[in-house]
Order: sequence, then structure tokens, then C-alpha cells
Amino acid sequence: MRSPDDIIRLRNVDTGKTLRTLKGHTSSIYGIVFSPDGQLLASAGGKDMTIRLWDVATGATLQTLKGHTNPVYSVLFSPDGKILTSIDMNRTDERINRTLRLWNVDTGTEITNISKHIDEVGTVLFSPDGKLLSSKSPHDNLRLLDIHTGTVLQSFVGHTSPIYNVSFSPDGKTIASTDESNTIRLWDVDTGTTFRTLVGHTSPIYRILLFSPDGQILTSAGVEENNLRLWDVVSGKTLRTLEGHTDPITSVSFSPDGKTIASASWDTTVRLWDVDTGKTLQTFEGHTKGVLSVLFSPDGKTIASASIENGIVFLWDVTTIKELKRE
Repeated sequence: MRSPDDIIRLRNVDTGKTLRTLKGHTSSIYGIVFSPDGQLLASAGGKDMTIRLWDVATGATLQTLKGHTNPVYSVLFSPDGKILTSIDMNRTDERINRTLRLWNVDTGTEITNISKHIDEVGTVLFSPDGKLLSSKSPHDNLRLLDIHTGTVLQSFVGHTSPIYNVSFSPDGKTIASTDESNTIRLWDVDTGTTFRTLVGHTSPIYRILLFSPDGQILTSAGVEENNLRLWDVVSGKTLRTLEGHTDPITSVSFSPDGKTIASASWDTTVRLWDVDTGKTLQTFEGHTKGVLSVLFSPDGKTIASASIENGIVFLWDVTTIKELKRE
């Protein structure tokens, strides 16, 4: 669990008890992420301008990565866990400048400073095969980069306004992206061309853009919309619209088998939906304020949901629809 101060707390999912407290940063922590194997935790130290790598089992600091000259606000592991990306940010009256650095996790040394090779960096996302996708902010294109050299392998040009959200299909062959036009573009990764434009949303798609585990369905929601759309990736047609929430949707998660979707909303509820029929299977109630995130466990038996109410996290049993734990 991330704290607004300079301390990280690791908690046991079953009991809710604090396992260990990680101390070392000297400023608020802006971002944390587990390595793919769960053995490491990376944290972005914000104004102390460092990244720390922690041993999850012991809580010890393994590496302190130094090199950024502005506050670090984002960290991300590569799919194989061998490379870590970090982004810092510097605001001026004229613009926001971001620098992207890549680090060797084993040695703690910097591999490259991507900003030496390309201009302004926006968000970054790893493809399933470990290549790095970067959006050019605040402009309007995407680039696939070689993570060792920063070389641009593919450019995706077609957006005419700033890019808000990007998602890879599980096989890495398709990219979905959104901008302020309220539309979604589907890109062929090999050719860099758009093969579908999905139209139907009435507000920008900031957060909700997620492929199903088999890559055949894309789910999306506008920032001001109470409904969730399911799209057929091949045809670009709307399969169904999931209606039931009474306030905008903030987060979604597919079950591992892709048959169920969990959605969180500002209406304080979490809903389970049947993907094939679009019907609500269950509604989880217990939060008293808007729910910001929801996530299925890897075995699909548990759902975690978090709200703005003092950082409280709920764990739900999917089968019995009972609250397991709150912390």
C-alpha cells in the first residue's frame, strides 16, 4: 500500500495485516509497481528524485537509482522484469518537460536516456514482447521503441489531438488508442496503420480501454459515461452496452477466462457482468464513496476494490458475493 508520506506498507491480502514497512525515501512517493515475479518492488521518490528497488520478502533496499534531475512520478517493469523505466517531470511556464530513463534491474545502472534520442515523452507502455511504446505528449503520435537504444522501430501517425489512453492486445499485434475526439483507433503494430476507428462515445476515453484476455473484445467507457461498451475488434462493431451504473465508470477488469467483467464506479458500487449477455450478475455494495479501481485475482476467485475513503481496499469473494476483508 502506498502512503502519501515517504513510507510504503506491504500488507497480507488474506489477513489485512502489515507485513513490513519500507523506509528510505525522503519525500512523498509518486508511484510503485511490483516486478512480474512479485519478488521486487520499485518506487518513485517524487521530489527526492530517486527510484528504489526493494526486496519484497525482507523489505531491504536492493538498489537506489540516481540520475533524474526532476521529480520522478512513474515507474514500470518490462514483462521479463529485467528493465525498469522511470519518467520525471519539470513544469515551466511554457511547457511540461518529461525525461524517460531505462535501468538495468540487476545492476541498477542506467541503460539509456530515451529523451536523448526522441523529443518530449508522454506515457509509456510495454508490449507483451518487451518493446516499449511511447506517446509523444502533448502532441499526437505514438512510437514503438527499441528499449536498448531508444531507436524508433515504428511510428503510428493519425491522431489529430493529444492522446489520452493506449492499450496493447494480449498478442501484441494490435494497439488501441484514444484522443479528445471521443473515438478509438485500432492499429496494426507491424504496419503502423489504423485498420478500425470506433465511434460512439460522447466523452473522452481517459481511463477505460482494455482488451479481453483473448484479444477479441475491447471494452471502453467515456469519462462522463455511466455505460460500458464492448467492441468486436475484428469488425469494429459494438457488441453490447452494459448499463446499470448510475455514475461514471472509473475502472474495469476482465476475469482470467474472459467471461466476466468487473466494473467500478463513482456510484460506490462494483458490478459483475456477463460478457456474452451483457447482464449484471452481481452488485457489490459496501463502499461509501466513489470506487476508483477494481481488479480480479489471478485465479478469478477474488476481486479487490479501492475507493477514495481513506485508502480503504475491499476484498470480495466472487462465488459467495461476500466481503472477505477490508483494510
